[in-house]
Order: sequence, then structure tokens, then C-alpha cells
Amino acid sequence: MLRGGLGRRSCRRGGGGLWRSPCPAAAGGSASPRCLRAASASPSNGGGARSGGAPPAGASNVKPLDGVKILDLTRVLAGPFATMNLGDLGAEVIKVERPGAGDDTRAWGPPFAGTESVYFLSVNRNKKSIAINMKDSRGAKLIRELASVSDVFVENYVPGKLAEMGLGYEDIKKIAPHIVYCSITGYGQTGPMVQRGGYDSIAAAVSGLMHITGHEDGEPVRPGVAMTDLATGLYTYGAIMAGLLQRYKTGKGLHIDCNLLSSQVACLTHIAANYLNCKLEAKRWGTAHGSIVPYQAFKTKDGYIVVGAGNDQQFVTVCKILNLPEVSKDSRYKTNTLRVQNRKELIDILSTRFSQKATIEWLQLFEGSGVPYGPINNMQQVFSDPQVLHNGLVMEMNHPTAGRIAVPGPGVRYSEFAVSHPKPPPLVGQHTVEILKGMLGYKDDAIEELLRTGAVAQHEVR
Repeated sequence: MLRGGLGRRSCRRGGGGLWRSPCPAAAGGSASPRCLRAASASPSNGGGARSGGAPPAGASNVKPLDGVKILDLTRVLAGPFATMNLGDLGAEVIKVERPGAGDDTRAWGPPFAGTESVYFLSVNRNKKSIAINMKDSRGAKLIRELASVSDVFVENYVPGKLAEMGLGYEDIKKIAPHIVYCSITGYGQTGPMVQRGGYDSIAAAVSGLMHITGHEDGEPVRPGVAMTDLATGLYTYGAIMAGLLQRYKTGKGLHIDCNLLSSQVACLTHIAANYLNCKLEAKRWGTAHGSIVPYQAFKTKDGYIVVGAGNDQQFVTVCKILNLPEVSKDSRYKTNTLRVQNRKELIDILSTRFSQKATIEWLQLFEGSGVPYGPINNMQQVFSDPQVLHNGLVMEMNHPTAGRIAVPGPGVRYSEFAVSHPKPPPLVGQHTVEILKGMLGYKDDAIEELLRTGAVAQHEVR
């Protein structure tokens, strides 16, 4: 592996195999098959999932990113969500924070668990925190040293900001040509909007997501969670793993450009294609679907049920359950195209019938029918749902100040290892000294000087 050396350190990079040591390329540029075997590594430890988190009998718990070091300079949501998911897969995530305040979301509340922002706790498990003053030249030097012994560098600053500190991609590439350097911005690295700050709601507005979200006759609505940030986080998560694979094949690092606007426009999928191919302007449909009928929420006696008939046979089944056989035989509703054309009349008929029974009655009638259906749950109902419990979607951890906390875990399960035993989100600078010693080989006197001058800070856990 190509890596930058820094004279007074005596550091050793652990791990090996797929991410760490590219094999000589075979003819045509591909690595030889024998080199594609995964490396061995020790399992992680920590907290646990409430259920569904254990690997199957006979499986090891070697994780795919064991041994990968990620230097994480991101804040708020998109970046932290991406690096948290990478940490779930075994990566060692070093979260760089401002001394004192730390990540912006540490102040976002209420609610708080003790003194800790629940928002921050939700997206920062499996990370270590080092508090560095990057405006101090010694702090910037530490970032460069950490980059030289890391595999991935992730940041979400306005383009050009880190370059002013000597921490841009071209700067880091000189000392760490192996680095997978990922930038997350609002709008990209170039273009007319490049210097604007990017927040989820603004990107959701500019990208058209808010234009298509909300009641048909109502105002534009922001989705209930920051879906643009989360989508960007997932794109980032996949892009970084692609970057690591690319480095494995070529032996060279690269720069990755992720941004909120591009992520959300890409996620417009068929809505965008409708306009690009048919010049069909999008509109808001509430819970309904522009191209499928029925596919929406219906009000019941005591709540709501969502039903989707994705084909003609499912529509016949819906009519049978609702005891409306004449509707399924009506020539106006024989095909989905006709149902879309005659949406209002059909939805009025179905809505009247759904309003005559309680939600639980309809759920029982639809059970086993083959038609997709479900209630609109509140949070209490979500986390008491039998399938949610079975899927083990809640992770619990012991936090040093907040006590026992619970957060939603990853939505993916693997046959050969478990995404379990999470480490709790860190306090600001909780691991500063540990990282300086373990990753950079700093001695006590040098660390004391950095602490004394404010270049770094250490949080003492009591």
C-alpha cells in the first residue's frame, strides 16, 4: 500500500487483505482470483440488538470492513449516517469534532437523554471521537497525519474550505495517494451554486421533492424525516465501498463527489422520467399514486389503512374483500389505465366502504389475500409491531453519561456475520489521547503540549 510516512511516529497499521494490500493485477488489469479472498480479523464487541442480531450457527463474525480506518470530518446527518453504516460493517471510524461544541447536532433538542441530544445519538454509534482545533496549524497537521494512516477521508465542508487549511483532496493525495477521499456538499464541487450551504429541506425544495409531496390540493410538504440527507448518506456509503474496491483493483486512491441535490434528483426516478420523456409535469398526490389506482390510504372508522392493487387480479380481490363484486365487473375499472382515468369515482366508492369498519377488522379481512396492505402506525405501534420486533431493528447500548439508550439499527441482515455489539456514540473528544497514541504513536509529553495549547481536547469520562 502507498502511504505517507511521518518521521517521529512509530505507528503500525493493523488488518490486511482486501482493502489494505492490492494484489498485482493480472492481464487486462483485473486482480487474480486468489487475491479476492477476504482477510481474517477479530470480531468486535460492545452492546447488542434486542433480537434478530445473532449470526447463524457455524458462521464467524468477521465483518467486511474489519481493519478499514475512516477519518470522518462530517457533521449533522448525511455524512454521519454514512459513516455509522460503515462502522456497523466493522470499519474503525474516527470522528473529528470541534473542541467543546462538537458536532452541530449535539445541541439539537429537546429531546435529550440526560444531557445528550437524542438526534446525535441516533446516527453516531460505532465511532471514536477526537477533538481537534483545525484552525490551529498543529490541528491541521494532525488531520494530515491521521489521513496518512487512514483508508478513507470523509468531509462535508463547502468546496474550497478544507483546501484553505491544506486539507483538500489534492493536499491529502500528496501524503496519502492511497486515500479514498469523499466530499459531501449541497450541490457538488463545481457549478453556479457550489458556494451555497446545503441543508436537507433546501435541497428537497430545489430538487422538486417538496413539489411532489403533500396533499393533492395542499401546500408543499417536507417529508417527516430528512430523506434527502439519508439518501445522500446511503449513496455515500455505497460510493465509499466502491472506492475501496476500485483502490483494490488499481492500487490508487480517488476523489468521490456526493451531494444532496444530485442524490435527490436521482431518486426522482419515474417522476423525473415522466417529465423527461413525456413532458408530464409532476403534482402532489397525498398518499395516492399518479399511475396506480387504488394505491393509497383509506380512512376507516378509527384510523387508516393503506391498500395497493398493483395489477388487475389484486383489484378484483380488493373488491371481493370489500364485498363490491359489481365494481370489479364495471367496464370503467377493468384495467389499471381505466382506473387511473376514472380515479375520482372509484376512490369515492372504495372510501365509503372502508369507512364502515375499524382498521383491525380490515386488517383481518386482508390477511392472506395476497394484496399489499397495512395500517398507518405511530411510533408506539411501530416498535411493538411483531415483524419489527422479529427483525431485530432496535440496538441498545450503555452510554457513558446517558445510560441505557436504544436507536434504530441497520435495515440489512447477513448470513455469515451479525451487525451486533454496537459501541455507544462518543462524547466530544472521548478518544483523543487514545487515537494520538494508538494511531500516531505520540508520546505523553507531546500530547500534553497539544492539550495545553488547545490544539486538541480530551473528554474525561467520570
